[in-house]
Amino acid sequence: METFSAPDHRSLLYNGGERAQLESWLDYHRETLLWKCDELDIKQMKLRPIATSDLSLMGLIRHMTFVEQAWFDAIFSGVDVTWHYKQPGGDGDFRNLDDCDLEQVLANYHHAINRSKECAQDHDLNELAAVIRHGNRVDLRWIYVHMIEEYARHCGHADILRELIDGETGS
Repeated sequence: METFSAPDHRSLLYNGGERAQLESWLDYHRETLLWKCDELDIKQMKLRPIATSDLSLMGLIRHMTFVEQAWFDAIFSGVDVTWHYKQPGGDGDFRNLDDCDLEQVLANYHHAINRSKECAQDHDLNELAAVIRHGNRVDLRWIYVHMIEEYARHCGHADILRELIDGETGS
């Protein structure tokens, strides 16, 4: 079975304007999630090594695809979304992995990221989202910070999953 090869990790931007810093950190974490899967095969990426959890590396990639769509497309831009993994009852991104095709999952992930970048492009960080969520109207800056936090948290989960799968964690 073929193994997945993660793209090269870009360098972080260590100085520069606020937007450039936010975009750099978000891209870094987007790549880090894939880097946690480097040299694994699809069977390993679908493993749920924690008996009490639905978490898998494949599920995390699918989850972050959903999160990208939710925050940038649906909430910030207010557009109708063709969801990749949303299912009634939630957590569709973590379930139904048996028939997952790695190429399609990665294509969906990259498509969601590209759409996110398109949605944010040419918008000021102070611009408010089109949709109110949980009674709050957030600005684009808040969405960037939240996405960095969301990725960082799930990259930590990916470290644990990877270590349980083969003893590696990545950097």
